Amino acid sequence: MSNTSGNTLAPAVDDTAPPDRRRWWALAVIAIAQLMVVLDATVVNIALPSAQHALGISDADRQWMVTAYTLTFGGLLLLGGRIADYFGRKRTFLIGLIGFAGASALGGAAVNAATLFAARGLQGVFGALLAPAALSLITVTFTDVKERARAFGVFGGISGGGAAIGLLAGGLLTEYANWRWCLLVNIPVALIAFAAALPIVRESRAKGDTRYDIIGAVLATAGLVALVYGFTEAATDGWGAATTIAYLVGSGVLLAAFVWWEARTTHPLLPLRVLLDRNRGTSYLISILMGAGMLGMFLFMTYYLQQTMGYSALRSGVAYLPFSVGIIVAAAVAAQLLPRIGPRPLMIVGGVLATGAMISLTQLDLHTSYATHILPSFAVISFGMGLVFVPLSSTSLSGVAEHDAGVASALLNTTQQVGGSLGTALLNTIFTTAFANYLVANGTSPAAQADGAIHGYTVAFTVSAVLMAAATVLTIAFIRRSPAETAPATGTSVEPRVPVLVG
Repeated sequence: MSNTSGNTLAPAVDDTAPPDRRRWWALAVIAIAQLMVVLDATVVNIALPSAQHALGISDADRQWMVTAYTLTFGGLLLLGGRIADYFGRKRTFLIGLIGFAGASALGGAAVNAATLFAARGLQGVFGALLAPAALSLITVTFTDVKERARAFGVFGGISGGGAAIGLLAGGLLTEYANWRWCLLVNIPVALIAFAAALPIVRESRAKGDTRYDIIGAVLATAGLVALVYGFTEAATDGWGAATTIAYLVGSGVLLAAFVWWEARTTHPLLPLRVLLDRNRGTSYLISILMGAGMLGMFLFMTYYLQQTMGYSALRSGVAYLPFSVGIIVAAAVAAQLLPRIGPRPLMIVGGVLATGAMISLTQLDLHTSYATHILPSFAVISFGMGLVFVPLSSTSLSGVAEHDAGVASALLNTTQQVGGSLGTALLNTIFTTAFANYLVANGTSPAAQADGAIHGYTVAFTVSAVLMAAATVLTIAFIRRSPAETAPATGTSVEPRVPVLVG
């Protein structure tokens, strides 16, 4: 589980040990917890406009409803995996459940923006404990290779199908109850999972060097938070404002310090050698760019559907369902084709499809048809994203040494969350600036405001398309794995997976 440098490994499993008689019950408990995390992602996305209106959150600050969660989740995910390994996977899992429930209660009771943002940040902290603990528990609970594959299949199905359920649940709760219930619904789910896990789930932990890279985690997370603050300040004060520049420069200093520290500490949170392989390093950069473009699109499509098109929260949730279906279908196709043709062709085709469909969204207007324009765009984007993200699981781990398998796997999730955080913050700033400039030039009448919002969406979707196109160019230029080279290093177990949309 750990080498002399303190690197987190994929959990070692004793294949000769007798199987846990309650292993399938344990999987059910772990699946409930995973469903809660996935539901929380898409449920909150649908509730954003209602929460913003109820708490009087400005357009510049609304992105914190997304980024407060994704930043802490992504920034602390690697550390959370080590804590689970060393502190005890069951214990960490239980703490994550209770903490997530408490943070959800705080968010559901929020009376102002600051409380809601803080609650979302706490959800991210406990989610960073819960998610890696759940995956590790599956690995150590199922010692038979075939059974483990079935268990990961269930886990992956929850991730894909749960997103669709969350879209509907978010619409139903917001429409017929209150946006607060999109957070409060986590409480009974977490408590049920906690009570069931106590007698069913076995404890396990790693042995050896158990030092934590707290300094690295603080530097990385603080640097990312400062970067998002810089984007937020730019939305209100402009890119040339002293506060904007101070946050952006401070972010650069903190992130540079993180790299410096990781290169020198004996127990790095992120061993830099994991990034130095051309295919792996490029894969993580592609993950950041695709995550940024995708989650930024989700933010603005939610507001477009509800505020411009006049959709109810429930109708918005239903409108997103084809997106979930497209990713699931594409993931199944990619899993079949990956061993035959390798990751590069799939990623290129997926990137071109997603970019082209994103460009089509730049043509939205006040009366765009859902059936003939939005629905086809959703279907193509989601199918393209599925073709990209499944091979990324392969290229991000191909050729990695066994003792780096755990951190390399976790880093793919981390980059998706970080990319989504930065993309949401940057694109929200771009939208706000474009909207404000349009009103300055055309007045503030209701018609001008409606047209200004469309202008802002167009600019934001254009930048999203550029991010996806850049990821596709990187794929063409740097990804070189052949089908034979896509197998992970000996001793590692990797399941192809689709992205979890956190919002």
